[in-house]
Amino acid sequence: MRIAQQIELTENEFKTLTSWSRGRRIATRLMKRAKIVLMAAEEQQNKMIAKLLRIDRRQVSRWRRRFVEKRLAGIEKDLPRGGRKAKKREQMTTLIIETTTQSKPSNATHWSVRTLAEKLGIDKSMVHRVWQASGLKPHLAKTFKVSRDKKFVEKVIDVVGLYLNPPEHALVLCADEKTSVQALDRTQPGLPLVKGRLGTMTHDYKRNGTTTLFAALDMTEGRVIGTCMDRHRHQEWIKFMKLIDQQTPAELDLHLIVDNYATHKHPKVKTWLKRHPRFHQHFVPTSSSWLNMVERWFRDLTDKRIRRGVFKSVADLIAAIQAYIEHHNSNPKPFVWTAKAEDIIAKYRRAKAVLDKLQTA
Repeated sequence: MRIAQQIELTENEFKTLTSWSRGRRIATRLMKRAKIVLMAAEEQQNKMIAKLLRIDRRQVSRWRRRFVEKRLAGIEKDLPRGGRKAKKREQMTTLIIETTTQSKPSNATHWSVRTLAEKLGIDKSMVHRVWQASGLKPHLAKTFKVSRDKKFVEKVIDVVGLYLNPPEHALVLCADEKTSVQALDRTQPGLPLVKGRLGTMTHDYKRNGTTTLFAALDMTEGRVIGTCMDRHRHQEWIKFMKLIDQQTPAELDLHLIVDNYATHKHPKVKTWLKRHPRFHQHFVPTSSSWLNMVERWFRDLTDKRIRRGVFKSVADLIAAIQAYIEHHNSNPKPFVWTAKAEDIIAKYRRAKAVLDKLQTA
């Protein structure tokens, strides 16, 4: 009669195997192996472990033996697989990668698994494996925009300097407008979220008007000053700055980080700023709205309250936005800027050099 080897676990091995067995961000195969070893350590027989886990008894024996021989490393890595090497794939890998990255099909903007396989006269699964191993995803593309602002470096140093080294006796506020926020009502009621099924909402909608949200994010406390208005002209911007003036301590200077929208540079805005010397506007470079941290807060507002919201009127939309601001301000948490100005500038210069080279080629 064959007797399986006994397993005794150290405290560290027990903690690691328990973590793996719970399956949180762990491959299913590793989770099962961890369960096999844990049950074996409890002196359960292989046939009982196989029955409980609904796997083959030989599989239990294999991983139990591997753990005894090599401990955690023995079950963490897969056993070497048999079979002949994929020689044809090795020969075709360079050609597949070069064709994917250096050419395009005549009737499309990018290759697909099938079109490239047809072009090279190979099986589509070979193309898929090479792409997967090389991290190639021709069907995906990222958007980008390199700023052409002649004062890019100067503005980045100014704005990032305010984030990392804010002046004393002053508040740094990231301010902007979120324009044309739509009050959308769905044409049919959606189904609720239940176990095993996503919540649903109709793809079509009824437009009930728009509003513009003016918001300023306090970089010290994370508090937001916000209000909604019908339009976003210089008149509304001045009204918003008056609101900021009312809701901030009068003894503090106010440094507003804003974008290059013409409203923020209107002559009447400049005149108002001269009459209120505690206000100082700092402009981010053009095409660099990501430098304004209030955009990060706008994203949260959109994801958590607006995108899936149902609004019968503009008044309903404004009430929802104001309620979100009040909830946020009840327990505000500031966004922390960590990127250094020199790192941003170095990356910008590399991107600009590549772009200039492509445009002159």
